[in-house]
Amino acid sequence: MTKIEGVCLDVCEATEFVTIVTIGDNGPHVVGNWGDYMRALGIKENMIIFPAGRYHQTEKNLSRNNRIQLLVASKKVQGSRSAGQGCLIIGTAEILNSGDIVEAVKAKFPWARGAMVIHVEDVKTQL
Repeated sequence: MTKIEGVCLDVCEATEFVTIVTIGDNGPHVVGNWGDYMRALGIKENMIIFPAGRYHQTEKNLSRNNRIQLLVASKKVQGSRSAGQGCLIIGTAEILNSGDIVEAVKAKFPWARGAMVIHVEDVKTQL
């Protein structure tokens, strides 16, 4: 399992917005979340947790195919060719509605109905 480290960790620590992609019956489904929310719950070496407010279509998609991709980027992190760097994070995900993780999420985000837990399998810098 790949770890979020180095430049990709730097990008996660600096990003303002995270693009989240799952696959549904009609192809890719794209939603987003704030980088601050990801950082508030802690970026682990191979796990990311987001508060789940709505995400009803995302949850439906994950129940059929748990594959997920995240795109994070920041101009604050030096890229290999220019100012700015992006990273693609690939893995599997689930939306939890109960348990310790959900309680920790709800303590910081009372409006959350659950937690989206992403298990990181691969991390790639975007050139």
